[in-house]
Amino acid sequence: MHPKASGAGKESEGPSNAAYTDEALLADLLANTTELLSFYNRNFRLTHYAARLKGMYGGAVAQGAAIWEIYPSFLDSSCRDEFLRVFQGGSPTSIDLPRQSGEAPRSVFVFGTANGVGIRETREHGGRSAAEEQEHVILLHQATHDVLTGLQNRRRFGERLQQALAAIGGPKPKAALLQIDLDDFKAVNDTLGHGAGDTLLQLAAGRIRDALQDGESAYRYAGDEFAVIQLGKEQPAEAERLAGSLVDAFKEPFVINGIPVFVGSSIGIAFGPEHGTDGEQLMKAADIALYAAKTDGRGCARTFNRSMLLLLEQRENLRRSLRTALERGELYLEYQPLIRPPSSVIGFEALLRWRHPDVGIIPPSVFIPIAEADGLMDQIGRWVLEQACRQALTWPSSLTVAVNLSPAQFLSGSLTDTVAQVIDAVGIRADRLELEITETVLLEKTIDNIDTLNTLNVLGIRISLDDFGTYYSSLSYLKNFPFDTLKIDQYFITDLETDLKGQTIVRSIINLAHGLGISVTAEGVETSAQARWLIKENCDCLQGNLLGRPLDADATSDFVRRSAPKGGRAMEESNRAL
Repeated sequence: MHPKASGAGKESEGPSNAAYTDEALLADLLANTTELLSFYNRNFRLTHYAARLKGMYGGAVAQGAAIWEIYPSFLDSSCRDEFLRVFQGGSPTSIDLPRQSGEAPRSVFVFGTANGVGIRETREHGGRSAAEEQEHVILLHQATHDVLTGLQNRRRFGERLQQALAAIGGPKPKAALLQIDLDDFKAVNDTLGHGAGDTLLQLAAGRIRDALQDGESAYRYAGDEFAVIQLGKEQPAEAERLAGSLVDAFKEPFVINGIPVFVGSSIGIAFGPEHGTDGEQLMKAADIALYAAKTDGRGCARTFNRSMLLLLEQRENLRRSLRTALERGELYLEYQPLIRPPSSVIGFEALLRWRHPDVGIIPPSVFIPIAEADGLMDQIGRWVLEQACRQALTWPSSLTVAVNLSPAQFLSGSLTDTVAQVIDAVGIRADRLELEITETVLLEKTIDNIDTLNTLNVLGIRISLDDFGTYYSSLSYLKNFPFDTLKIDQYFITDLETDLKGQTIVRSIINLAHGLGISVTAEGVETSAQARWLIKENCDCLQGNLLGRPLDADATSDFVRRSAPKGGRAMEESNRAL
């Protein structure tokens, strides 16, 4: 399975009578039942009915027919009042219908749905009581539907998928499975609460339902994962059309308690029998395609192909290798200089690297998410912190070392103890250590974050907000958290020389930070023009390949030595570049 944020956890209580809105379920139910079932919308118009009902009432039973055309008794005051009570949200009830002389006794069980009402007619007394009828309908619905969203549930999804695959054969169009995952759902759930998370799932289910056409049925599979089964369509064109519609449907914000929330959708597509002849195989293929969509930047759809499976297998091999990489000495650190204009080295940022014995250098963007997902970041993070601090002891005492913290490490609950233990064991001054966190950390447990950051601040450790401006960038972070440094993401630096909007944003960040007593570091400085502009705007520190590429541990001491005022060669090279 693809690594992903967890869902809303335990489902909250939702409406007890969610709608029979899914076309596939209704078609199956009404085609096979011997009961006289019919469903009506908020305009009292017939939307769905059992085949037996039409055999009983003939031409009166037609799509769009008014309820009183089939049941004229609902125009009588005695029946009308009871019917309207249920229609307006009252509990289900049985109503005895008036009958002509010699006619068999009839009653109807009326129950509310999300879109109107449903009616089950009984032709003779002695059947179920009203309470038994209510229990029968609700149990039938709960067995096949998700309580929170009203969509069909995981159990029903498995049944329908197997039925769809069993029906494929000969020239019939193949079945399509779309696995849908909400992007950034966990952040909303954690920051706005589980109630907002449940509301978001309900709204998301509504958007999925609204995008469907005939032959398409939606399911809530688990947490923030949904699925759509598509039958009787020309493929792959129709699956790609639907996936595009679903991605577009999630581009507009959801408004929850007056707050606009942006949550996208990533979609994996697989076809049966091409990608799987049974449900489990097809679900695995769609899930691998979903992981590819997440990897490719989210908010997009990808169709399964065999190369995706190969990539996933390679990733699993990396996962197994990573578990022993630290003890085998395959992980190491490089250090990139931090320069205070015009030419002073004030420290280094420690960068984690992995040299795999067979694959070679593996980028951090590949292996760090694996380490986080597998719970390895506490162990690896402690090793990085200790190695960086020990290396800093070989430099002049004025130089600092910056160490990145992953969200998983930050939220482990033992971070402050780990940092204090490492500082004591290594014997380095606390003010020589700077810990860098990203804005995604702040979206988790706010109260715990404040306590952790304040504890680190009391220890004398510097705190840096990394990649500022690329995620959610709430100014409340700067008010509520004790940051010493803001690091402007290289996204804003790349075209700084020509992008006037980018210049305005960077200038504003610098002025804002300075007004709050926070220093500013610009990441990704690659050209002399970028450096000159940043120096002119009083940026406190520059970092990038122009001023110094990442160095191995031994090379840092040489860089510091050559950068000293009397040696000067490295800084002379930087000055000439500027």
